[in-house]
Amino acid sequence: MYGTFPTIALAGPDDAGSNGRWIPTTSLDQYGATLATWFGVNATDMATVFPTLKNFSTQNIGFI
Repeated sequence: MYGTFPTIALAGPDDAGSNGRWIPTTSLDQYGATLATWFGVNATDMATVFPTLKNFSTQNIGFI
């Protein structure tokens, strides 16, 4: 697990409503792009490999 673990509480601070839909703080695309950079994928190819990566301000989360 990477990122911030959500508060598991109905209608809590991390619930996207009041019925238990928790939104992760780190997307799979951010995680994958960080790994892809380490494997040598060029920055110009990231949008092709991870099409929704543009929706996140931080693309490389820096765990490697």
